[in-house]
Amino acid sequence: MFPMRASLVSLLAAAVLVGCSSGGSGSKAPEPVAANTDGRCEASGAEFAVGKPASAELLEQARKASGAQLARILKPTDVVTLEYRSERLNLHVDEKGSISRVNCG
Repeated sequence: MFPMRASLVSLLAAAVLVGCSSGGSGSKAPEPVAANTDGRCEASGAEFAVGKPASAELLEQARKASGAQLARILKPTDVVTLEYRSERLNLHVDEKGSISRVNCG
């Protein structure tokens, strides 16, 4: 009786693990795209903004230069979540309103 239960439990565990595998045969691999045209942010493209006063126009210029889809200005007192978004550019400003650093996320 015990060996039969052990075999059934082992079979059930194997079935569950097979169902959880990520080898999905029906999924398609993403097609390759040219560099910096897929909406992912490259902060190096927006480095020119460091030291300049933050504005909506500069934010848009930096967003386009970095290839990001989204952009935001972050003040020292702003509350932000720790989520990372590869398509978002962050312009960090100091107390005077000048951009002190740029990064993606």
